[in-house]
Amino acid sequence: LPPVQRAPVPIPVHLRPPGSKSLTNRALLLAALAEGESTLTGALVDADDARRMLAAVQMLGAKVDVDGTTVRITGVAGRWKVPAAGVTIDLNNAGTATRFLAASVLASPAPITVTGNARMQQRPIGELIATLERLGVKAEYLGTPGCPPVRLTPPSSGGVEQATGRTVEIPTTQSSQFISALLLVAAALPGGLTVRLTGDITSASYIRMTIGQLDQLGVPVKFSDDLRVIRVTPPEGGLRRFTTDIEPDASAACFWWAAGALRPDRRIFVDALPAHSLQGDAAFPSVLESMGCTIHRKGNAVAVVGPETLRPVMADLKDMPDAGPALSVVCAYATGRSVLRGVRTLRVKETDRIAAIATELAKIGSTVTGNLNNDPDAMAVDPIALPKFAPNASEGMVPPIAFDTYDDHRMAMSLALFSLRREEITINDPQCVAKTYPNYWQHWHQAFLS
Repeated sequence: LPPVQRAPVPIPVHLRPPGSKSLTNRALLLAALAEGESTLTGALVDADDARRMLAAVQMLGAKVDVDGTTVRITGVAGRWKVPAAGVTIDLNNAGTATRFLAASVLASPAPITVTGNARMQQRPIGELIATLERLGVKAEYLGTPGCPPVRLTPPSSGGVEQATGRTVEIPTTQSSQFISALLLVAAALPGGLTVRLTGDITSASYIRMTIGQLDQLGVPVKFSDDLRVIRVTPPEGGLRRFTTDIEPDASAACFWWAAGALRPDRRIFVDALPAHSLQGDAAFPSVLESMGCTIHRKGNAVAVVGPETLRPVMADLKDMPDAGPALSVVCAYATGRSVLRGVRTLRVKETDRIAAIATELAKIGSTVTGNLNNDPDAMAVDPIALPKFAPNASEGMVPPIAFDTYDDHRMAMSLALFSLRREEITINDPQCVAKTYPNYWQHWHQAFLS
């Protein structure tokens, strides 16, 4: 990456990341299952994850029309149009789409096989499949047990009688997407579903996101304050067409806020995030504020400006786990050890992000400790050992560092942040950002190089 020149006065920059992957995928599934033509504006459409989801719902019978960031979907009125022999859907490494579409077999008359790339075939889905089996689904793993590919046959040879109106108990899960998948498909089942969560609740903010989006779209949801009991019933007359505007992706916004923490000479405003966002990552600026940063707001635009010296932080990321890689880079420049909790889900993302962060930050002199004090939900980040990694006094140069990205968009975007404080940084496989943020590098140029 080219060096970023220091600006004599703060430079204001306004950016709008693509639409939220999480909200887009939820809305796409609901629109595809609804009756009539639904409209999504501001949706994520150009990223690989979105393309996989769009292609999948078309295979299942929905009609899709994309115009810029507006998507119009004519749904199937609660019942996928799948041939008797079934269909196979290849979702590459789109984890959200894989979980959501696996659960949607409850709305199918015939089998659905979900599969993906090599990494997806290592990512766990067994907890969701076990719940579907309790609802009458027949599951056949075609590779590693507990992971895709898996062939799912709906209950009652195509009927939903066994599933609809049921109550399912679910213990602690590795991913909140398993819960969200069931809540979303429940909106299309004649009798809905009741979910009882009996263990620790993983990433509760994403479950609340699902509930909030269902509520916005007119789907009745009742739930206890602690989320232990959630009841979804379809609207009277079934799930109907809707129009919704998708918020920008707060997970992507975290990288720009982290950049502001590292470069006070840039004031990067993330535009169009509502004050009461459905996304847990929208609260990331408050974590940076505890490190000494200042938050600037202009309407629905939010910027973070870093201090001269960053304080270490003790942060709970259970509601914003995707912010973990970006925060780790910021913590590498703090004055002491930072402790991050609520991070266990990072191990089952596009890569094992805790292991990847530890390996890559070691290249620049920062030590990352996973399983802190034998707690798989905690990690520590120690700051860069500056004397060892400082510029060579005689040559005035630093040794080059090439960071690996593990085919993980979040790793690429996070590791690029090091170039804001240090020259001679190379990002290997930078195009993996296309998974969710195809124009990330154009925005990078706009923020720091133009």
